[in-house]
Amino acid sequence: MTIVKIDIPVMADLFARGEKPEYLFWVGCAGAFDDRYKKVVRAFAKILVHLKVSFAVLGKEETCTGDPARRAGNEMLYQMQALQVIEILKAYEVRKIITICPHCYNIFKNEYPDLDGKFEVINYLQLLNKYVEEGSLKIDPSSFRDITVTYHDPCYLGRANEIYDEPRELIEKMTGHFVEIKRNRSFALCCGAGGAQMFKEAEKGDKEIFIERTEEALDTNAEVIVTACPFCMTMITDGLKYKNKEEEIKNLDIAELVAMSLNL
Repeated sequence: MTIVKIDIPVMADLFARGEKPEYLFWVGCAGAFDDRYKKVVRAFAKILVHLKVSFAVLGKEETCTGDPARRAGNEMLYQMQALQVIEILKAYEVRKIITICPHCYNIFKNEYPDLDGKFEVINYLQLLNKYVEEGSLKIDPSSFRDITVTYHDPCYLGRANEIYDEPRELIEKMTGHFVEIKRNRSFALCCGAGGAQMFKEAEKGDKEIFIERTEEALDTNAEVIVTACPFCMTMITDGLKYKNKEEEIKNLDIAELVAMSLNL
């Protein structure tokens, strides 16, 4: 297999040359540190380069948005982290931010304005759909023609921001066998990571949420479970391992599906 190296522009380097990209691609903590989600970030970066999008990343200057701290109830830490991020974004005169993590998208879009952090925030699915509609992004409709695919709605993408159609439109352009999980859209069950639950032991109960949600996805008999959130990907992956299905069923991000369709 040939490994193609791509150069990702860094904001500091461009700024030093007097260049300003149209978008800042916010990688997020999972994209920077989680080995599985690094693959998703690489897939999306390849798509951006393929589309010749004017973008850059912060690189080592990117820090956490503060979302986990706020969800865990540490408001002081959240504001410290958020103000630090806002300061650096303003220093680079950032206007548009592309996010691949729904948690980052939600906090930039709905909570940063309270701290005078006002930016145009675009979720990567919205951007991909935009390029599909313009004709710049040509997805091969036969890519996954014979594969049954289902989709899990991330809470911060769906209920929090009502992004329901974009992921489904992209998936349906790549497969003729899309099936919905019984509880979907606004009624979708959380993956189990919400409210900082991902970072703590589960409370006592009959069944952990990630197992329940994975079972619902498996009930569709899909060969691929598609997610659009790093937290959801982790929980569904854990669920597949718990059910001994990790070799049989794939858990992929939509960015990975699109990149595979483009042979990137």
